[in-house]
Amino acid sequence: MSTPSPSAPSQGDSIFSFIKRLGPASVLAAGAAFLPPLGGFLLLAKINTVGEWLRSHEHEGIAMYITGFAILAGLAILPTYASAILGGWAFGFAIGFPAALCGFLGGALIAYAVCRPTAGDRVEKIIAEKPKWKTVRDALVGGSALKTLGIVTLLRVPPNSPFALTNLVLSSVKVPLWIFLIGTLVGMAPRTAVAVFIASKLQNQLASEVAEQRPWWIIAAGIVLSLVVLGVVGLIAQKALAKMTEQAGSSGNSAAAGAGSGAGG
Repeated sequence: MSTPSPSAPSQGDSIFSFIKRLGPASVLAAGAAFLPPLGGFLLLAKINTVGEWLRSHEHEGIAMYITGFAILAGLAILPTYASAILGGWAFGFAIGFPAALCGFLGGALIAYAVCRPTAGDRVEKIIAEKPKWKTVRDALVGGSALKTLGIVTLLRVPPNSPFALTNLVLSSVKVPLWIFLIGTLVGMAPRTAVAVFIASKLQNQLASEVAEQRPWWIIAAGIVLSLVVLGVVGLIAQKALAKMTEQAGSSGNSAAAGAGSGAGG
C-alpha cells in the first residue's frame, strides 16, 4: 500500500502559496468579491430614505451622489448596479443615467489608481506560468489598441460582469488607462441605462398620481423588455469575446510553431 509523499504539497498549501504570491492583490481580490454584495443589500434596504434625502438637496444631491458613487464603487464597497438603481430612484432617468455614468467612470479611475501599484508585477508573473491565462492576457493587451479597447468593452457589457474584480484584473495586466476608461464607459452604459430606467419607473409607480394615470402592467412590460434586451446584448458580447480570445490563442500557437520550425531548420 503506497503512502503519499511527504514532500507533495496539499491543495490547501497550494491555495495558501497562491494567495501569498499575490501579496496585497489578494486582499483587494477578497474585498472585491465580498464587500460589494453586502454594501448593495444595505443600500437597497434604505434606498427610499437615501433617495429622498438626495432628491431634497437638488444640485448638491446630484454632486454628492456622483462623488459617493465614485468613491464607494472605486474602493469596492458598493456594486455599480445598486448605485445605478439609486440614481434612477432619486433623480429619474434623465438625470440619473448621466450621473450614474459619471459615478462609475470616477469609480473606475479610483480603482485603477489603487489596483495598479498594489498588484505590481505579481499578477503578471503568475499569469505567465499558466498557458490558458497567458492566452487570455495576450489577447487582451498583446494586440492593437483598438483590439484591446474592443475586448475591454466586451468584458464590461454582460450584466453579471463584476465591476471591482474586473478593475483589478485589467489594471493588473497593465491595460492603458485611456482604453480602460473608454471601454468601461461604453461597455457598462447599456446595463447602467437599464438599471436606472427600472428604478425610475418603480419609483414613479409608487407615486399615487402616476399610478392613476398609467396601468402597472405597462411599466412591468417595459421592465421585462429591458431585461430581455440587456440579456441578449450580454450574450452577444460574451460570444464575441470568446471568439476574439480563441483567435488570439490560435495566432499565438501558430507563431510559436513557426518559431520552433525556424529554430529546427
